[in-house]
Amino acid sequence: MTKPFTRILFGGDYNPEQWPREVWDEDIRLFKMAGINSATINVFSWAKLQPDENTYDFSQLDEIVALLGRAGIDIVLATSTGAMPAWLAKKYPEVTRVDFEGRRHLYGGRHNHCPNSLVFQKYAGRLVEQLARRYGGNPHIVCWHISNEYNTGCYCENCAKAFRVWLKKKYGTLEAVNDAWNTSFWGHTFYDWDEIVPPSILSEGMDFGGLRKTNFAGMSIDYDRFLSDSLLENFKMERDIIRRYDPDTPVTTNLMGTYKGPDYFKWAKEMDIVSWDNYPAYNTPWSYTAMCHDLMRGLKGKPFMLMEQTPSQQNWQPYNSLKKPGQMRAQSLQTVAHGADTVQFFQLRRSKGGCEKFHGAVISHSGSSETRVFREVARLGKELAGLGGSLLGAESPAEAGVLFDWDNYWALEYASGPSADLTYCDQIHRYYRCFYNRHIPVDMVPVDGDLSRYKVIAAPVLYMVKEGVAEALARFVRQGGVLITGFMSGIVDESDNVHLGGYPGPLRELCGVWAEEIDALAPGQQNTLRFGDWTEAGCALLCDILHPEGAETVAQYGADFYAGTPAVTRHAFGKGTVYYVGTQPDEAGLAKILDMAVQDAGARPAIADETALEVTRRVKDGKEFLFILNFTGAEQPVPESLRGETDRLTGEKLPEIFPPFGAALVVREA
Repeated sequence: MTKPFTRILFGGDYNPEQWPREVWDEDIRLFKMAGINSATINVFSWAKLQPDENTYDFSQLDEIVALLGRAGIDIVLATSTGAMPAWLAKKYPEVTRVDFEGRRHLYGGRHNHCPNSLVFQKYAGRLVEQLARRYGGNPHIVCWHISNEYNTGCYCENCAKAFRVWLKKKYGTLEAVNDAWNTSFWGHTFYDWDEIVPPSILSEGMDFGGLRKTNFAGMSIDYDRFLSDSLLENFKMERDIIRRYDPDTPVTTNLMGTYKGPDYFKWAKEMDIVSWDNYPAYNTPWSYTAMCHDLMRGLKGKPFMLMEQTPSQQNWQPYNSLKKPGQMRAQSLQTVAHGADTVQFFQLRRSKGGCEKFHGAVISHSGSSETRVFREVARLGKELAGLGGSLLGAESPAEAGVLFDWDNYWALEYASGPSADLTYCDQIHRYYRCFYNRHIPVDMVPVDGDLSRYKVIAAPVLYMVKEGVAEALARFVRQGGVLITGFMSGIVDESDNVHLGGYPGPLRELCGVWAEEIDALAPGQQNTLRFGDWTEAGCALLCDILHPEGAETVAQYGADFYAGTPAVTRHAFGKGTVYYVGTQPDEAGLAKILDMAVQDAGARPAIADETALEVTRRVKDGKEFLFILNFTGAEQPVPESLRGETDRLTGEKLPEIFPPFGAALVVREA
């Protein structure tokens, strides 16, 4: 059992090694003014800690740890292995990565190591052992932060050899590999393990109009699984070393939302607490950000850490807009509303050089506390401090779930057809947004998760149906649950081989329909949905040509040669119901379908009022914490049922009108 936090951590990445010693005391003074109570240190300090192969120097880090400890600032201590030192790459070139195009990288950047390099593992392990032995059990260290933003993508000879070992463990024989990958296609049968090479652009990988595709999806999906597992072994190596010296302090690494690389559900099983870095673009829908928070919470079904966000602007996106007045506060509170027990920034003091010198920070290049950003951070720090530990560990109860699965993510986007515009996260978000707009709390659920906790499950583009999944969904519906699925579902098995017998394969009996063909609509092309109540909605992207097998028709196509045939169906199965959505409805059309499903399921919203505000709920010790947030860009009236309530953040009554980025917290009996 790891030690829990005793307060909401409020702080972020701090890099005093980049600054003269005299700046540090000024930093501490400003941290106190802003209510900063935590600092993440040592993220990129490997070169500073180990100037050569045999020398370690912890004198500066000792001083930093002592300084923060005296100031009462909780420390998140990183292991520094997210960027290796130049001497390591110079002496051992095999530690660097080979990219998808087959190029061996020189030293530079970060996330720059081959996960299967034994040399990298040796020196990373030695460094972590030095750190764990020296700082394990330090009372000021409240969390260990391993590496930084792990990402996948190495195709070197180290990885080729390790991939073959991974395949032998998974399949046992070459015959099983050939069968799984259907290598009889194009005469690619393997007769020796050494014939298998990583699927880069030099082998089975393809550049399909700028999209990364593959000749053999089964092979490429397995390679993605392998790369995810390889990096996870790196993480576990560091974690296990830390655990030998510090058995109690939680260990994490910062994830990246819907990043396509590692399988985060698998990773979360090895992490004490999930943390992630939240960097939406200027035009990212707020519902998408909320979905990412819910995904991070759903990885373990527990509260998470916000490890990074910017207090003002980013530097690496094409258009790095400032956060408007109040936006940082509202965005931070949205994070807490969806399950975060920390609010942390990258970074606390703005770098003076390098590619992140224009990335926002609590302390700007001016060094002044008289900036808008600093004042807003200080306000938020005071409000979070006022909450104490009242929210820590609070649950986020939900009656609706949305299935999310990295195997499906990889497989769907490797598919060469039927449409280049079909992307996994966009389809997931379309369904999530419908729940979000109706204030219906959502859990993001793995395909092997406990479905019995929910009244309604959305499983869009469930392209890959792995062993046991169809049975679990059938059991959920048979016992009274409502399932929503649809086009591009039930198509392939875990090796990307088609389930024969008609789409949606193993979901066919459950859905009560089969799809004969799938029409792809080009950009600008549309069809029409005609519902039984004579209302209409638009639809696009893909259109399944469906044949009911017990399902009733909810909506028909209005155009093309399949006009008048079913587009959306509803099927009674056991005590429950399955909705099959054979196309991509417009927002109003999908909302109409989801409303039917939610009504069938009896799933309840966090608040009964109709409101454009986001209202999100957490629960702890018999109390409910209702976060009310205005992301609409316009003034909005307070919901009728909340009028007269007190804002726990300010101690004042809720205003009748919420301004843009207005935010409040109401606490009452659950």
